[in-house]
Amino acid sequence: MRSCRFLSVVFLSVSAMASDLTVKIIDPQSIPVSSAQVELFAEGSDRATTVLTTSAQGVAHFREVPSGNLRVRVLAQGFAEQWRSIANESQFTVKLALAVATETVVVSATRTAAPADEFGASTESLSGSELETMRPVAANDALRFLPGAIVATSGQRGGLGSLFVRGGDSRYNKVIVDGVPVNDPGGVFDFGTLPLFEEDRVEFLRGAQSTLYGSDAMTSVVQTWSRTGSTPVPELRFGADAGNYGTENGYASLAGANGRFDYNLFGNQFNTSGSGPNDDYSNSLEGANLGAKLNDWASLRLRMRHDNSVSGVQNEWNFNGTNVLTMKGTTYTVLPDLDQRARQNNFLSSLDLAINGPSRLQQRISGFDYTLHRTNIDAIHQNSRQSPFGDEDFQFHNVNNYNRAGFDYQADYAERSWALTTAGYEFEDENGATGDPLFPSHGIRRNHSIFGQQMLSFKRLTLIAGGRFVHNESFGNKFVPRASLTLLALKGGQLFSGTRLRFSYATGIKEPTFAESFGNGGGFPTVPNPFLKPEEARAFEVGFEQRFREHYAFTAVYFNNLFRNRIDFNLDPCFCKGQYVNINEALAHGAEVELHGRPYSRLSVDASYTYTSTQILKEPFAFDPIISEGQPLIRRPRHAATTQITYLGRRWGSTLAGDFVGPRADSDFFGFGINHAPGYVLVNAGGWYAVTSRVTTYLNVENLLNRYYNEVTGYPALGINFRAGMRFRVGGE
Repeated sequence: MRSCRFLSVVFLSVSAMASDLTVKIIDPQSIPVSSAQVELFAEGSDRATTVLTTSAQGVAHFREVPSGNLRVRVLAQGFAEQWRSIANESQFTVKLALAVATETVVVSATRTAAPADEFGASTESLSGSELETMRPVAANDALRFLPGAIVATSGQRGGLGSLFVRGGDSRYNKVIVDGVPVNDPGGVFDFGTLPLFEEDRVEFLRGAQSTLYGSDAMTSVVQTWSRTGSTPVPELRFGADAGNYGTENGYASLAGANGRFDYNLFGNQFNTSGSGPNDDYSNSLEGANLGAKLNDWASLRLRMRHDNSVSGVQNEWNFNGTNVLTMKGTTYTVLPDLDQRARQNNFLSSLDLAINGPSRLQQRISGFDYTLHRTNIDAIHQNSRQSPFGDEDFQFHNVNNYNRAGFDYQADYAERSWALTTAGYEFEDENGATGDPLFPSHGIRRNHSIFGQQMLSFKRLTLIAGGRFVHNESFGNKFVPRASLTLLALKGGQLFSGTRLRFSYATGIKEPTFAESFGNGGGFPTVPNPFLKPEEARAFEVGFEQRFREHYAFTAVYFNNLFRNRIDFNLDPCFCKGQYVNINEALAHGAEVELHGRPYSRLSVDASYTYTSTQILKEPFAFDPIISEGQPLIRRPRHAATTQITYLGRRWGSTLAGDFVGPRADSDFFGFGINHAPGYVLVNAGGWYAVTSRVTTYLNVENLLNRYYNEVTGYPALGINFRAGMRFRVGGE
């Protein structure tokens, strides 16, 4: 029984037919909780009679319910697992407190709702309320404060945002938005231009997860879901804010639920001029989340999202506080690039058919389509950008145009309350062109995979084992296994309320990019290599979790990753061409320590420390000493720490977040001999106050200490900056 660890209200009423039972799930503010998994058990049985999912109104309707005493289990994202007994009551209401983060239910770790403390993986999350208080401009602004996430952004707003997890490459993260994989084929993704407006939840899963998520999930999975409408009366939300550096932001959404249908239509426009020349950024977002409850056990959901961004690219010009550098007696003044631009125009859509019940079998059939158009252009030659290597400014026009489309099927069968089987099939068509728009290199590959996973939980012991078989038209066939084990070693007492041990072993894969497999059209010739193998990761972790008085949890994990068959560029200077080949290897190991607490129902405290040691084991094509064998991997700090304190009340809420990143290897790649980036401390704060139930004011301040720092060498970050605004609500409940 974990009733004290789940926040929901369960309202049970018996309809005119005594065999029917209606379950309604709402949160502490009486807002319905959609997509919650509700399981019905006969008293004393561990085998569910029916498994349903709540509608947008938070309702699950059971028909032909057996007589006698029953039990209900509720699994809802962001809340704790909940068991309740029912003794023929016509109404049954339970209101629960928020739980410690490690006890909440998540989806990413097992591809279905499951308690976070049982699956042997490290998962962090941000709720819609937390995102609304933080108000991040893009995903990189939110992820940097999560344990184990190292964010490196090349410059300021709109700069290329990279994520490094457990020593892995920035291309080793699988990113899924509303059920759609949004990486470039081969793992490339820009977190600096992914807006999170109207996102209801973000989950960050660390470790090799290719068994469930396929290619690119080498060191992490980042998944987001947009908000679902829930109020019978349409609810219009709109607002605007502004700040220094010419920042302006406006947004609106219209959401609701009427009978079997729910909807959420939203849009956002963000503009800023930045702190220097050619440092402006603009992003527009439009999206829709539409749902239909076909009957008690089947539902259909359509999600669409379009974003369009333009960023000025200053390129490298300010190195740790100065742009005047000396090399071999010669002084160079490096100026920012005044005309380079980066543009993205992306559209995604997904259609999900969920069949939940009327038995213990849950099925989901999804189709998706994602189109990405990325353009980088430098139209004017600036002879003022000089270095020891000569002129560093070149005219170019490069495009990356990709389409990823496919479908997948997933089935979850709950044999018992302690046994869950997951199996599925995925097909994906990747089609794209890269290089100079006049002479692009085109490629296409069609990939198939099947996967399966078994979860068994016997009182104190939970075992998860699974595997995926992949057929990829670039590298052929590959099998990817994963296994994890968690053990509740001590149940504990009042102070030490539980000790849990865990271990996992997994492998991960990353397919080659289109440029690596099919060449790069235009510019410097790149010869296609159809024989490339996937990059691979062998990963294992071992750790423990200690709870204190049920309101605090301390976790410590040791991880060890070996990266093999890493792809590098082999230059042939005699013929002025090159080819990508599998050659490199690297090792990363370290530890992650976390403390999560909830001293009060509305107050949460989260802190973490990450130690990462990396080493390049094989690199025969190193063109810079900093990336040669025996050196650490660049932009992976040995020491990093985060802290976040959040209060979410009825009339006001606030957050204070800190991110410490230690010194890390990096290079100017200009020949100036810069081989590291100094450490930095970033502190952000935000808060809101409800003037009335329909009018709210808010303020967000980033880089509160006004520190100068570079996340990537040569790219200065923003100084202290703020945004203040108001938001309004019309209609709703």
